[in-house]
Amino acid sequence: MGKACKIMGKTDVNDFGGEVNDLRSAVENMDKIVINAQSHRLLDQILEENPELKAILLEATVEKEALAGVKSWVLDILKDRPMAMKFYEDENAGREQFELLEWNDYAAIRLLDYVAYAGEVFEDLNLKDEVAVSNPIKMLWLAANHGMGGAQLPFFEDALHLFRQLRGEARCQRPDKEQVERWMERWPSGLDPSMLAIREANKKRILKIIIARIERGEISSSRFSFEPDLSEEEKYARVCEWWNDYHFHLSFAVRSPDALNEMLDGSLDADTMHTLRSAADVGIPFFVNPYYLSLLNVSVPRFAVGTDLALRDYVFYSKELIEEFGHIIAWEKEDRVEPGKPNAAGWLLPTASNVHRRYPEVAILIPDTVGRACGGLCASCQRMYDFQNGHLNFNLDKLEPRESWPEKLEKLMDYFENDSQLRDILITGGDGLMSSDHSLKELLDAIYRMALRKKEANRARKEGEKYAEIVRVRIGTRLPVYIPQRITDELVEILADFKVAAEKIGIRQFVIQTHFESALEVTSESRLAVAKLISAGWMVTNQHVLTSASSRRGHRAKLRKSLNDIGVLSYYTFSVKGYTENRHNFATNARAVQEQIEEKSVGTIPEKYQEEILNLSISAESMVKNISTLRKSAGIPFLATDRNVLNLPGVGKSLTFRVIGITRYGRHVLQFSHDATRRHSPAIDQMGKVVIVESKPIRAFMIQLAEMGEDISEYESLWGYSLGATEKRSSLYDYPDQSEQITEKMTNLKLTGHAVA
Repeated sequence: MGKACKIMGKTDVNDFGGEVNDLRSAVENMDKIVINAQSHRLLDQILEENPELKAILLEATVEKEALAGVKSWVLDILKDRPMAMKFYEDENAGREQFELLEWNDYAAIRLLDYVAYAGEVFEDLNLKDEVAVSNPIKMLWLAANHGMGGAQLPFFEDALHLFRQLRGEARCQRPDKEQVERWMERWPSGLDPSMLAIREANKKRILKIIIARIERGEISSSRFSFEPDLSEEEKYARVCEWWNDYHFHLSFAVRSPDALNEMLDGSLDADTMHTLRSAADVGIPFFVNPYYLSLLNVSVPRFAVGTDLALRDYVFYSKELIEEFGHIIAWEKEDRVEPGKPNAAGWLLPTASNVHRRYPEVAILIPDTVGRACGGLCASCQRMYDFQNGHLNFNLDKLEPRESWPEKLEKLMDYFENDSQLRDILITGGDGLMSSDHSLKELLDAIYRMALRKKEANRARKEGEKYAEIVRVRIGTRLPVYIPQRITDELVEILADFKVAAEKIGIRQFVIQTHFESALEVTSESRLAVAKLISAGWMVTNQHVLTSASSRRGHRAKLRKSLNDIGVLSYYTFSVKGYTENRHNFATNARAVQEQIEEKSVGTIPEKYQEEILNLSISAESMVKNISTLRKSAGIPFLATDRNVLNLPGVGKSLTFRVIGITRYGRHVLQFSHDATRRHSPAIDQMGKVVIVESKPIRAFMIQLAEMGEDISEYESLWGYSLGATEKRSSLYDYPDQSEQITEKMTNLKLTGHAVA
């Protein structure tokens, strides 16, 4: 994702104090840069197609006249569209109103915002210590009159599509259900017979390499070793047994680029190897387990060409990530914690590294156990800064709970118990299921005791003064995907026992939140893992990250269907976040809105089935059957129960945005509003809207799609999605009501120097 800053009202060159002269000089120097021949051709095309614009630009003697002319022109277009005008003025900007906008309304609103924010300066952390200046009408004016302005080809291509949209020439033809299903058919599932055969061959190759490396003494394990005099057949039979033990995959995880290439049969090219070795040189952790490696294609049949790119982009690090490693900072400001000080959302936290918090009802709990590690490192991980700082790592032996952990755990439970609004605890890391069974049971038992104390303490409180009680417990984990063998019968028993006990004291929602990135990750092993989890009465939901590779047409829709088939419900589809380090994996927010409106919409659940939706969480054990019945009754291929959002670099999640500007290089400047559909910390009232400069232009994203083999004509409407509105949360994920009236006061909160008791 791009860089971000918070703005309170307008910002211009004159707001930069003593640096104003240097900044003004830099802007003026950029204005003198001559545009290239390709840009000239596109500019001529824009002017030829838009005679009104041409007249405005050529007749204007100064920039202000051009701005005034464009504003008057667009307002005249909107004179018969009062609803669009109200949306522009923020009088009527909710989800329902957003869905009523015409396609050319998007363009008109965007151009009016271009004028309103002309000349504004935004912090652009994609470019270290630099700022982005947005003044697109001035760029067009300079180019039309003087052939200058420094605007690049992506800027002009973006403008060409914008004015075609305004005129009504570029239209948005939304695909029907049949088209979406054809796109879905492009992507195989890991359960397809053809893919099962490929994975079996991969597994055999990897196991033979592991046998050879054990025999050469290159790798060893006290838990997994051969007795003397075993035949080759016996050794192979032994490693096949080990394959079903998750400890095996942790013990023999690949930790170097050369070992990775060997496991992939020497299939990596020289450039990829150079990049991976550079990653190792700068200290990026490397940890890919044998099971997950078996999901990557080596000898690729024609039907599977390019299908595993979403997986590869999680394993193979980009050049941008390597260049940025060492300088990465936390994307969410509330994750930057100083002891004794409130975070950006105003919350006072008991420790600097165990609790993350942005919303009143929710706290993320990160234990001091092996749960601070993962089953693998995702290249676009939101906590890459923690791996960079060593707070998260793969030194599994050193992450066993220390003697001080039980004492700290009780301190954390005291914090939760004495919080007036908290009712939802998410155990994560790292990975919530990397902890041993013993550590996880201790943690769940501590939560149970805390929830019971909180409930009992409420008996002494008056109505209206009672504290929120714990009603939801979640575990965040990618192990059903990375190492599904971790979901053992013993683990399931711990989860089932906790649910039985916790239900008796009022905890009613039990959720495993996992992260499938592709339908190729839906394998027989992951299906079994999910089946075990839901047999314990826990609902399994998915949080997907919309990377460039996973954003291809039909890819996400196929994943939703494949997950539904095995009993998993979609929860969130996140835009990639982070700064320049994630540029390779970043899919523009326009694509997030396009995917939401054009593809996910075929899974919209009719209102009359809302009661059935609510029942899904109540009978998790029957999830597969109930999902299948509901899809069949509603006539939809999957249940669109997720929301497309971005974790804002301020506080909270949202996809309510407007493109208010564009840089010379064609990168969009987005202004986000906070999600009005959910409850926030009161700190939200002190925050301005959040502005993000995206890390790459639409044109660069289109080129990337083409390089992945996509027909970019299928994405033509992408240019026009310059607005977004956060979807309503599915009732499936609502908190159950507490029978007593709880206090409105918030504990553990400090705003502008005043504690809220």
